[in-house]
Amino acid sequence: MIADELLTTCERVLSLVGTDAEAEVAISAGSEALTRFATGFIHQNVADDARGVHLRVALDGRVAEATDNQTDEDALGRLVRSTMDAARLLPVDPGWPGLAPQAPAPDVEHWDDATAEAPPADRAGRVAAFVEAADGLETAGFCSTDGITVAFANSAGQRLGGRSTSAQLDGIARTDTSDGSARAASARLGDLDGADAGREATRRARDGAAAADLDPGSYEVVLSPSCVVNVLGFLAIYGFNGRAVEEGRSFARVGERQFDEAITLADDVTDPRAIGIPFDDEGTPKRRLDLVRSGVTSGLVHDRRTAKALGHESTGNAVAGAGPFGALPANLVLEPGDTDPDALVANVERGLLVTDFWYTRILDPRTMVVTGLTRNGVWLIEGGQVTRPVTNMRFTQSYLEALGPDAVRGVGSDATLVGGATFGLGAYVVPSLHLAAWNFTGGAKG
Repeated sequence: MIADELLTTCERVLSLVGTDAEAEVAISAGSEALTRFATGFIHQNVADDARGVHLRVALDGRVAEATDNQTDEDALGRLVRSTMDAARLLPVDPGWPGLAPQAPAPDVEHWDDATAEAPPADRAGRVAAFVEAADGLETAGFCSTDGITVAFANSAGQRLGGRSTSAQLDGIARTDTSDGSARAASARLGDLDGADAGREATRRARDGAAAADLDPGSYEVVLSPSCVVNVLGFLAIYGFNGRAVEEGRSFARVGERQFDEAITLADDVTDPRAIGIPFDDEGTPKRRLDLVRSGVTSGLVHDRRTAKALGHESTGNAVAGAGPFGALPANLVLEPGDTDPDALVANVERGLLVTDFWYTRILDPRTMVVTGLTRNGVWLIEGGQVTRPVTNMRFTQSYLEALGPDAVRGVGSDATLVGGATFGLGAYVVPSLHLAAWNFTGGAKG
């Protein structure tokens, strides 16, 4: 019923625009709730119920857009008038690709009523379980629940509606000398186990206590799913991106084997573990899109603008607010292997087990060289055994080279949904990875 309501309001906006301009409007309604904790206590609980209206018009090729958070008649009238007035003042946009045509979206709905309506006590219960499992260690983190319904309509006849929920639990446990982290994400709050996450963070914190320095150098690594999400996020922004290809700053060469044959990567909102709605901000339906098949780069993500420029079709990856970054995938799925994460470690002769990356920054998008730091637990592996904790290290590494031909020595069976993906959108389904080499250039201080 909410989607029908929102579509009715979309129709009202289009009627106010009239027939003199092309127009598209998206209206969202939903709630976002967050429970934060630190030093073992909940210190913040916030919730926001809001609506948003985004209107874009093209008046004789002059394109303007605006947003508002009110849907009463006066507010909608002001939104339409101001957007049309802005369009009249702008130059013609030579790259305007026109409106999305009528097309159905996939019949998927990542929705859970209990998550959308979750009271603070439901989040607090998971926080309490996390803190109790930490067994006296200092803890901090958050538990969040979101639910959103979106309706889209344009003057070309496209009409779509969708809804999605998401829940995340992210926390750390801390000793005097070390931190350990754990996180979980799902479309359903009921899938998140605070005690399991607390035990995992606590184990990592205690196992990482009294870490010692390690000489810089190239080491085999086993990367946790959290690290893998970071790697894929950079590949998505700077590589599998139609705008980056159009501007000549992407590494991606469709049809070439640029990755190890163990790598198969897709953007797939239809995956049952995914979250999100099945169409993008331009009203283009999403579908499964293979980006890498058995090591061969096989696809790029496009919005309507880059699709027009490169002679392709939009893949349904337009993102409001992405600005110069262009189209972005929100539902990456890296195909898992059949190796247990413990077995990945057992196959390492001498290397490092890494929990998290942070402060990662791109140095060269063409070669995908990124610099950053480790965080929340690093351990030395010798002869297939974890032997001691290591202090945090800085790395400077080509993400493309790290996943290149013959560089992936193992893919874990532990594929899991991890939040915090590109631009904070959606979440990626990823396993752990065992890689042949990772270039550590110094300690965390330099």
